[in-house]
Amino acid sequence: MSLPRGNRLRAPGPDCRRLLKLVSFAGAAALLLAGCAFQPLYGTTASGARLQDVLKTVNIAPIPGRVGQRIRNELIFKTAQGGPILQSEYRLEVAIRESDTALLVEISGDSEGQIYLIDANFKLVSVKNNKVVFKGNSHTRAAYDKSFERANDGKQVNSLFSNTRARIDAENRAARTLADEIKTRIATYLATA
Repeated sequence: MSLPRGNRLRAPGPDCRRLLKLVSFAGAAALLLAGCAFQPLYGTTASGARLQDVLKTVNIAPIPGRVGQRIRNELIFKTAQGGPILQSEYRLEVAIRESDTALLVEISGDSEGQIYLIDANFKLVSVKNNKVVFKGNSHTRAAYDKSFERANDGKQVNSLFSNTRARIDAENRAARTLADEIKTRIATYLATA
């Protein structure tokens, strides 16, 4: 298909070419400068060691409770990747606080859903001098639905097994998410330390 004679495309003028060169130069400069500020997280650390090997030197202290144990197990697996922990250079201490919030509360006072929350304070301690080198806090939440059954008299009653299982699943999801976040934040610190 060809354009009518009067509507032919023209080559850009000198001002337009200058503007295109300036924009392309600015874009190239931005890309080059951006490369200087960022480095891959799981490459080598500032000390030259591989981050995977540095993470294996983090000893995770016990965390009380069932959810605390889940978080600790997830952290151990994510830092040591299922292998043995090398000579401990760091100790990670985590303190958690759990809570439950009702969601979609009916007039009768029953709620159809819950939100399970975990707040965690953590600190990375150097084993050599027992100093805190990095600390932070993190939180996560997981929603779950409550189930109801009809009793013989027609009233709705809570399904104890279903609700307990839903709560445990929410706790496990929240523990996995929290461990992942803590591990990423520690890895970010260790990559630059």
